Amino acid sequence: MFSFLHNFEPQPIFLSLGLLNIRWYAVFIVLGVITGLYLTLYLAKRFQKDLESVWDLVFYLVLWGFIGARLYEVFLFWPYYQNNLLQVFQIWRGGLAIHGALIIGVIVLWWWTKRKRTSFWHWAAILSPGLALGQAIGRCGNWFNQELFGQPTNLPWGIPIAIEKRPLAYESFSFFHPTFLYESLGLLILATALFFLITKTKILSEKKSVSILAFYLIGASLLRFFLEFIKIDSAPLIFSWRWPQFFSFILVIIVLAGYLIYLYHHEKHSSLRPSWESK
Repeated sequence: MFSFLHNFEPQPIFLSLGLLNIRWYAVFIVLGVITGLYLTLYLAKRFQKDLESVWDLVFYLVLWGFIGARLYEVFLFWPYYQNNLLQVFQIWRGGLAIHGALIIGVIVLWWWTKRKRTSFWHWAAILSPGLALGQAIGRCGNWFNQELFGQPTNLPWGIPIAIEKRPLAYESFSFFHPTFLYESLGLLILATALFFLITKTKILSEKKSVSILAFYLIGASLLRFFLEFIKIDSAPLIFSWRWPQFFSFILVIIVLAGYLIYLYHHEKHSSLRPSWESK
């Protein structure tokens, strides 16, 4: 296994059909979407949700999620893209930021649940395991693009990076931390934990739904926060932190505070209910 990682030199093209090149990055993104979708369909069926609604919701989430992920990336690196406008549309080369997808995704989910007059929290919980699983699979595409890797390493699972892909001052190093694979494994563990949490009981209460969503957001954000310490790709800095790291930290604080406030009010209101109502 380590020998494979240490010696495998991936190529970005999965299949060439004349002038059309299908990239591994796109293949893994599509695989992530499909796998996440089927896990969401399974959970929706388990909790007696309308399966046609899943297809409707996922259509909006995938469409706007890609748009949000790309716009967020372009915004962060606008000094570069303003001089290379055509590359804004070249998403097959990479450059999809999960934080942008999450921001737009929350807005779209809120709009969709209001329109359908259904619970935002229930659907957020049902989507969370599939989202984590889809991210885990999609991250593998970064390997074939040779991007988002970490600092140089002599560890047996260090991966080779082509010299033209190495940042300045790192040309003399050959092997680097596969941070995208670390994140992929972490997200796979998170998806598994979320799946067992949500399927532990057959009842999907609001409290359980809020807890699952908070667990996903905090878990994924902490994973990203710590991995940013060893990444060496270019990223905007704020307070000497890489922007994705700073955003992840702020997201953890906001979600944790909101979750604790929710639990406080939930328990408070529960204690005020008449004894016959809680039976």
